Amino acid sequence: MTTTTPLTGKVALVAGATRGAGRQIAIQLGAAGATVYATGRSTRANRSEMDRPETIEETAELVTAAGGTGIAVQVDHLVPEQVRDLVARIDAEQGRLDVLVNDVWGSDHLITWEKPVWEQPLDAGFRTLRLAVDTHIITSHFALPLLIRNPGGLVVEIGDGTKAYNDTNYRLSVFYDLAKVSVNRLAFTQAHELEPHGCTAVAISPGWIRSELMLEHFGVTEANWRDGTAKDPHFAISETPAYVGRAIAALAADPDRARWNGRSTDSGELATEYGFTDLDGSRPQGFRYIVEVVNAGRPADVTGYR
Repeated sequence: MTTTTPLTGKVALVAGATRGAGRQIAIQLGAAGATVYATGRSTRANRSEMDRPETIEETAELVTAAGGTGIAVQVDHLVPEQVRDLVARIDAEQGRLDVLVNDVWGSDHLITWEKPVWEQPLDAGFRTLRLAVDTHIITSHFALPLLIRNPGGLVVEIGDGTKAYNDTNYRLSVFYDLAKVSVNRLAFTQAHELEPHGCTAVAISPGWIRSELMLEHFGVTEANWRDGTAKDPHFAISETPAYVGRAIAALAADPDRARWNGRSTDSGELATEYGFTDLDGSRPQGFRYIVEVVNAGRPADVTGYR
């Protein structure tokens, strides 16, 4: 992919940029020239409840190394005062906000998979909803008044599964399902509210993403990730977190991005639209594969899907 910097002079906030999709979204926005505020709870001095080694300082350094300007800010997006102060800082330092990515999740350790609601731990379930939904609303509440000062602003809600997919598929537990459906709806409602201001909101889902946690689950690294197909042959359709990062960078650079307002899409569809690839040069079509191959009970075969 040709290196360009169409987002030079633009300011982005990636809420939940410590690891996974959020980290690479921040990096790819930086690679396109943006100044990126990378927020999260985990710093070199303090870990979040997830107790993971990744930090927002590392993310900011990677953004800068990619060609942008990375700024790490420790923020708990469940605390309104912290988000208010973050946005005030962005306003004071930059005077604008062009891209808001609501990627906060932080609930992997709380999920009980494939258990009915009566067997779900309520405290963990409600904590999941707080982390996955309330954080997005709180962040938009404080950030959007800055974003709408200038027409052309973009809000991206990151979830798991497009609206079309989530509307017709059980998503592993009542709490996970509700969280991921809600994120798509948040993009739809914010699109309605932003349109009079010339701004755009879109829900974007990665496919089967090779996050740090996913690689650990399969006992592989990014270098030998294909070995994970021994555990699940369908892992062959997986994609790097950079893929959805490139999707958002491409969308943010599109002067006609408003045509996506209120829509729910995924990294594969946006790759087809904008012509970018994953790091290996392929274009995985994750959710189309899941519907047409996995859910259809067909044997693993990514021919025509990446």
